[in-house]
Amino acid sequence: MTRVALIAHDEKKPDIIDLAQTYESLLSEFDIVGTGTTGKRIMEETDLTVDRKESGPLGGDTQIGTEAVEGRLDGIVFLRDPLTAQPHEPDISALLRICDVHDVPLATTHTGAEYLLNGLAADVDFQL
Repeated sequence: MTRVALIAHDEKKPDIIDLAQTYESLLSEFDIVGTGTTGKRIMEETDLTVDRKESGPLGGDTQIGTEAVEGRLDGIVFLRDPLTAQPHEPDISALLRICDVHDVPLATTHTGAEYLLNGLAADVDFQL
């Protein structure tokens, strides 16, 4: 089954909720993993189930990076806030580097996320 990670910084949480609601029918066919707060918010606002890891600053980004290294993720949507410094920036940079090293599709913008999800939908022949 397709497994995708959904992550968002605080200022981008409304955007990831909007994305999850728009693509809820597709995402319901996937295994979803997310960082703690993002996963909680998605589950509160949709009927989706999210395998919640720790909050990003508490190691959630690293836990998701581990899944990417192990080949357990088909894609990652990480809606980042480029205008706010993050206290766990080294973890974020490590996750981005892991995606590059292990060739895991990564979207950091809403438009990129739509392309990634549509690409995964095409891989599983899902009808939007």
